[in-house]
Amino acid sequence: MTLVILSIGSNVQPRQNIAACLDALLQTFGDMSVSRLYESQPVGLRHGETSANFYNLVVALTSDWPVGQLQAHFKALEKKQGRQQDSHSKQDKQTSIVQPLDLDLLSVGQLVGCHDGVELPRKDILHHAFVLRPLAELLPAQRHPLTQRRYAELWQDFNAATQPLWPVAFAWRFELPHFSATLC
Repeated sequence: MTLVILSIGSNVQPRQNIAACLDALLQTFGDMSVSRLYESQPVGLRHGETSANFYNLVVALTSDWPVGQLQAHFKALEKKQGRQQDSHSKQDKQTSIVQPLDLDLLSVGQLVGCHDGVELPRKDILHHAFVLRPLAELLPAQRHPLTQRRYAELWQDFNAATQPLWPVAFAWRFELPHFSATLC
């Protein structure tokens, strides 16, 4: 079994969509670790785009599935929660970013490079606070597959002032963060 790390985000009914996703992951993969839920302002909007704040967390689980099967399963979960291929909606000459559910495969074991069309580890780990902070909270001693630096070290060196985020209350099956005895 290989450690699989993914990021889950939403800006449309986020607590409902994220809880449904966690339930589906628990049913499919069993025991998993889950970070706290964080809220942040949208990152990387282009001129004329608007968006509600995003809610993000990180999940660690184990699987023996190949990368392509994991990716297909996560995309099916997104679609089930209402994600459209085009996640933009036009309203009065502005484009709104609509993400009922966004699942990103961050890493699979120590794989590096393109596997089944998925680049691993995901570059977002090193560039976005909404990925790195919950990841460092959940797996502080785990090493980034490419840099080999611990996630806690990467977060410590990250310029968090440029991308503020804050933990928010979130009721799910377990109190978050939830650390699996077998994973962390």
